[in-house]
Amino acid sequence: MSATAAPLAVRAAIANEPQGGTEGPMNMHAPQSAFSLPVSDTRALRSAFSRFATGVTIVTTMTEHGPIGMTANSFSSVSLEPPLSLWSIDRKSSRYSAFADSAMTAIHVLSADQEATCLAFAKRADAFDETDWAMASDGLPHIGGCLARFTCRRYGTHQAGDHTILVDEIIGAQMTDGAPLIFSQGEFGGFIST
Repeated sequence: MSATAAPLAVRAAIANEPQGGTEGPMNMHAPQSAFSLPVSDTRALRSAFSRFATGVTIVTTMTEHGPIGMTANSFSSVSLEPPLSLWSIDRKSSRYSAFADSAMTAIHVLSADQEATCLAFAKRADAFDETDWAMASDGLPHIGGCLARFTCRRYGTHQAGDHTILVDEIIGAQMTDGAPLIFSQGEFGGFIST
């Protein structure tokens, strides 16, 4: 995935900009693709959402049955003052109660070489045997090799359709340099340097 490739909407906006004082759209001879879709078609809508490339995180917490984790690409920063982030979870998920009811979580931003870890936690909540991890002094399971880790305290929850948005206050953070794991249209990728 190239960081320099202009999204379709950006190319379309450029094509309709008046150029050099001339009137009318500039003809870029760009191939057009179907853009309209019925929002009631959940498969098509999911495919459209997948065009938005995201980073990938694993959220972990401690339960009475032990540590659990979950892969999530809905993570986003919200505020700097106070420091807040959010992620969302499907209410039909078998891990829903554990995370929705958890007061504390750790959110790990995955590096480009952690694809296997990402897939392991997408399949199993207890996939700690497939990665490097340790129980931290804050009582949360910490996964090693990540680009960033946020220690979070629950700030609020919001029901939104079939998901719950979990807003967290960040009470601790660590980071290191490296390339991120990127997910788009069902595939992993990264940025191509130019």
